[in-house]
Amino acid sequence: MHSTLTRSVALTTLAAGALVLAGCSGSTPESGGASDGASEAPIGAIDLAAAGCPADVRIQTDWNPEAEHGPLYELLGEDYSFDTSVKSLTGPLMASGEYTGVDVTILAGGPAIGFASPTTQLYTDDSLLLGYVGTDDAINAYADRPTLAVLAPLEKDPQMIQWDPATYPDVTSIADLGTQDITIRTFSGQTFIDWFIGSGIVSADQVDSTYDGLPATFIAEGGKVAQQGYASAEPYIYEHEVPEWGKPVDYQLIYDAGFQRYAQTLAGKPDVIEANSDCLKALVPVLQQATVDYYASPDAANAIILAAVEAYDTGWVYSQGVADYSVETQVDEGLVGNGSNDTVGDFEADRVSTLFDQVAPIYKDAGITIPDGFSPDQLYTNEFIDPSIGF
Repeated sequence: MHSTLTRSVALTTLAAGALVLAGCSGSTPESGGASDGASEAPIGAIDLAAAGCPADVRIQTDWNPEAEHGPLYELLGEDYSFDTSVKSLTGPLMASGEYTGVDVTILAGGPAIGFASPTTQLYTDDSLLLGYVGTDDAINAYADRPTLAVLAPLEKDPQMIQWDPATYPDVTSIADLGTQDITIRTFSGQTFIDWFIGSGIVSADQVDSTYDGLPATFIAEGGKVAQQGYASAEPYIYEHEVPEWGKPVDYQLIYDAGFQRYAQTLAGKPDVIEANSDCLKALVPVLQQATVDYYASPDAANAIILAAVEAYDTGWVYSQGVADYSVETQVDEGLVGNGSNDTVGDFEADRVSTLFDQVAPIYKDAGITIPDGFSPDQLYTNEFIDPSIGF
């Protein structure tokens, strides 16, 4: 059993807590019309059917619909429909507003799949082409369920450690939390916190791994403890949707503290990637452009996200305010961007190699097998990336 806790489990209890404390809601679900087969619309400049793509490009996400998934929902036009039995929606796959000749199905993760990881889903549902897989999770699972990533829509991981700036006005970083011996609440099995401990950034005795995702302890302690979260969600939720707190928190991204994994990469089984290489040569640039288009004008895709949240009714709470904050924060914090070049979505070899060096000892100590001769470059490929597409 792998030791890394998935994002979906981490956010489950947060959603429940926000539901109890905030009681916010999304928008009314709606469908732009039936999408039971191929659209009758004319195919635009990009023909994914001619490129050999499946008639339905099925993509597994890692959680309920949210703005971090926005580029996928940017692929949809007005003509889509929900399947609430499996928490998915399907519609003609659009490229900058033009039909591509195939459909896309976006499947919710988390509670919709019993909190299984997308990697597990890729190996149990042969209809899937791609799923969200973090690079550390890919290393963790590689011996039994290898995956190959073709795109990294997020440049930086949204995960962070937050604290109360009123209680700790001199704290500006996770390292400061370590120096001042401030308790840090995390979920158990967090690879990044194990690396922080091993690197001396924080000490083991200041880490409380009993965090349950709820804001109750943070509130009861009056902000005397720090805790993990997502920079693109919790700061807004705590200030605006948790009335018992109702004020700002400060934070540092784990990326900026030195743990620079790629979160939510679009990956598939290596044999599936190989078999669909012609498709992916055409599809990945469409996904790159959808990433750029979404952050330039997110309202239409966010409306679909909010409609999906309400249609699926899993207990996940997601408001317009959180969606708007998420997009703004993703851009302002560089969670999305071109990285060190002018291209969105590509992988940097040194970064993946460094991450492997960081997590391999942790996984080995936990009894997780890393295959002999494994090389970090087996985790990703830039083969399908169009270097001309970027922010």
